[in-house]
Amino acid sequence: MNYIILQKGFSTYLKLERGLSKNTLEAYLHDTDLLFSFLKAEKEAIPIQKVSMNDLSDFIVYIHKMGLGSWSQSRVLSGVKAFFKYLMIEQVIDKNPSELLESPRLDRKLPEVLSLDEVEKMIDTIDLSESQGERNKAIIETLYGCGLRVSELTGLKISDLHLNEDMISVTGKGNKQRLVPVGALAKKQITTYLKQIRIHIIPQKKYEDILFLNQNGRQLSRQMVFIIVRTLAEKVGIRKKISPHTFRHSFATHLVKGGADLRAVQELLGHVSITTTEIYTHLDTDDLRKAIMEFHPRNR
Repeated sequence: MNYIILQKGFSTYLKLERGLSKNTLEAYLHDTDLLFSFLKAEKEAIPIQKVSMNDLSDFIVYIHKMGLGSWSQSRVLSGVKAFFKYLMIEQVIDKNPSELLESPRLDRKLPEVLSLDEVEKMIDTIDLSESQGERNKAIIETLYGCGLRVSELTGLKISDLHLNEDMISVTGKGNKQRLVPVGALAKKQITTYLKQIRIHIIPQKKYEDILFLNQNGRQLSRQMVFIIVRTLAEKVGIRKKISPHTFRHSFATHLVKGGADLRAVQELLGHVSITTTEIYTHLDTDDLRKAIMEFHPRNR
């Protein structure tokens, strides 16, 4: 079997059996492209059945030389491991060479977080007299008020809104659904957008149920949400490197610092593993300084 046929089968498996999102699917196929390029360039295009753990160790060196950082390398290896698991399931191989392969050691970086004051300044700077002002305010309120991923926000449907119950249905990674409470301010702004703006937009076919639309009646792109967020940050003078995901980090951090149970935050974010959520238990330097000054015996 050649590489292209194997990749097509892998793609079908990811779509039908794993139910992965479009972005994750594309990332996994990109990972296998990298693997195939390596095997052709460095291993004389050996059959996939003959690939060994040593070959995959060489592959790690190969992508490192490409300039990929440890996080990117780890993500690529995740896709490669999924590919070899698929080959095992299909009985293309009888031994998984990636099983004991170790990912590069990751330097765990704390996510950039906005203060409540910064969030409020960004919201307050939105010009509601502009044509997209009410929509953009609803977007920021929803990102921060519900902790959504940008793909979850752009895919949010009117039928997902259960505002009488103060809840929304969110479709996350792997098409997994979860219910997320919606706060009073976000609820109010979504309602304003629906009644004053969205009702006057004629959606194009397939987008009738999508909540946030562009001026042409189509679903907002991820890139457009990035532009909205970064434009607001520049207006306020925030110099942090932020993105729509920064509001998700801020949502989780503010909840944990406010005393929310970590398991509850895990459910709200749609994290499969609690270890992913644990990064939000970090404290800022002021918290650490106060703890030392107040509780260390030599400072009493």
